[in-house]
Amino acid sequence: MPAATSIDQVIDQLDEIVETCRKRSSRLGYFAALYRRVTVKVKQAIAAGRYEDGPRMECLDVLFANRYIDAFHAWGAGRPVTGAWRAAFEAESRWEPLILQHLLAGMNAHINLDLGIAAAECAPGDAITAMAADFRAINDLLFELNQKVEDQVSVVSPWMGLLDTIGGRTEDAVVEFSIAKARALAWNTALDLAPMSPAEREAHIARLDNFVETLGRLVLRPPPVTRAGLLVIRMREASDAGRVLDMLTEP
Repeated sequence: MPAATSIDQVIDQLDEIVETCRKRSSRLGYFAALYRRVTVKVKQAIAAGRYEDGPRMECLDVLFANRYIDAFHAWGAGRPVTGAWRAAFEAESRWEPLILQHLLAGMNAHINLDLGIAAAECAPGDAITAMAADFRAINDLLFELNQKVEDQVSVVSPWMGLLDTIGGRTEDAVVEFSIAKARALAWNTALDLAPMSPAEREAHIARLDNFVETLGRLVLRPPPVTRAGLLVIRMREASDAGRVLDMLTEP
């Protein structure tokens, strides 16, 4: 599939991924559905003039999205993907991961690894510093969307509230903390990569990928005591991927 060159093409390609996953009853569609909603929000924010440089933000959005779209299709075709995405995609074959774990594993791969790379490609060298304010502005957009998504997930995962007991914090704190930490890492990655030569970038990205893959596997396979608690939540979750996708794609 040709790489997207506009945010509208990104949305179209994400629609295709979601529908493919719906037909296959694949849980890989969970992240795609969430990501489509974020992308629509970014498009709306650009149109509303919320960013200092709208065209640059579209550039970032497209480069960023293409990394996920390319990984999804490569995985389906049996081609190599980064370790971070391999960890997220392999989880589809296991029953145990919660809907939330699938979403977080996707966020981990895409934000902790892909976002910094895309930002450095969109604004290489000294240009990266001019992106700082717009990059931070996306955090506000993500948090605006967060509560709506959590409310929808709780419909198909009615015992999500047990995360309070298992982890000592609400699912809201889990998601917001993960996004905030991931975006901070992504920005630092962008600053590191922007001035590097291609060879230096490749080596840096390989090291980062190993780290992000480890994080993803921890998200999907936490320590045994935590895993036992999550299993209780999983037993009450909807197992019908189509039903979950319907919920995640609601406006």
